[in-house]
Amino acid sequence: MISISAFHSFNIAVILLIVGKALTMNVAMLRKYSIPEPVVGGFLCAAAVGTIYGLFGRKVQFELGARDFLLLLFFAGIGLKSDVRTLLQGGRPLIVLTALATLFMVFQNVTGMGVASLFGLDPRAGLLAGSIALTGGIGTTVAWVPTFVERLGIGNAMELGVASNTVGLIAACVIGGPMAAFLIRRNRIATSTGADLDIGAPHGEAEPPLDYFCVLWAILILNVTVVVGTGLASLIALTEFNMPTFVSCLMAGILIRNLTPLAAGDALRRLWPGVGRGLSLISDLSLGLFLTMALMGMQLWALGGVFAFIVTVLALQIVMTILFTLLVVFPAMGRDYEAVVVAAGFGGITLGSTATAIANMTAVAQQYGPAHRAFIIVPLVAGFFIDIINAVVISLFVS
Repeated sequence: MISISAFHSFNIAVILLIVGKALTMNVAMLRKYSIPEPVVGGFLCAAAVGTIYGLFGRKVQFELGARDFLLLLFFAGIGLKSDVRTLLQGGRPLIVLTALATLFMVFQNVTGMGVASLFGLDPRAGLLAGSIALTGGIGTTVAWVPTFVERLGIGNAMELGVASNTVGLIAACVIGGPMAAFLIRRNRIATSTGADLDIGAPHGEAEPPLDYFCVLWAILILNVTVVVGTGLASLIALTEFNMPTFVSCLMAGILIRNLTPLAAGDALRRLWPGVGRGLSLISDLSLGLFLTMALMGMQLWALGGVFAFIVTVLALQIVMTILFTLLVVFPAMGRDYEAVVVAAGFGGITLGSTATAIANMTAVAQQYGPAHRAFIIVPLVAGFFIDIINAVVISLFVS
């Protein structure tokens, strides 16, 4: 095994993100279909690592300790830019999207169990190619593996879950942008004209001007928010209620933004007007590096041994996601530009991860303009409500 230290892994991620940014700026097709910049660089690394394993039998192991902290910074930044009035306006869409994602989880599990039966596997093994690995992600997969191995006797549960999550993550990164472009073209949707993006800067525009204090204030506020968020997660854990730490950081950001305006609201913006641009820059970098490092850590060789089953069931899951997004999610969310951005993120909710959903939405927003409600609704659904509901759904199917 080739082990790469945390310092070198981080620098490789930076290089890959630069490569992804450069290719996105210079390849029109990548911009046309809103392929996220970190996905381009991350895929190159995953392909190279897979090739090394295929040719030489050597696994490449990256130390990615900084990855989780970057995710916390990103969601803290989202919370700090969230006006509670916008959140309240998104009440009905929040309920609708949660209901649609819940319904889709049932479809995922029925599909997974059906295909597993066709391949002569225990039908419940199909759950590992359903909402456990796809909607739940790698964390949910790892949490459920002992139940499948010890209680249900499915010895290759980890391999099935990891392989499904890997393919789902790749698909989620690829389908979001093209679906958004298709919906905008077909429905002649008027895109947003504002330049105040939640994350990043619009394509074709110069980076907003920054100075020393803009970034320094932003770093301080983000770090304070992460401290509050991790403390909130610890308090919630005392109640034996599990919540991802990034969700508590999102909540902490919303609270700080709306309850203490001196820390992150109008007063600070009057004191130093560019702090919002500093938050956007650091949040953009955090998301880009997180997703790049997540793709760097993919082990494509995990597909071996269950290849035929994984290819079949994931092909069905991907097609089902695309059709459900275009025919159900987009109309139900209002058929407007906000609905387009939510649709771009829906594949991340159901196939990849919350970070993938936000990366897809960010790529679309950089191309077509901001969609503020979407950037509140999707993280709350993907990172909070769905985790709770998915646990109930999985338990029912396992039983």
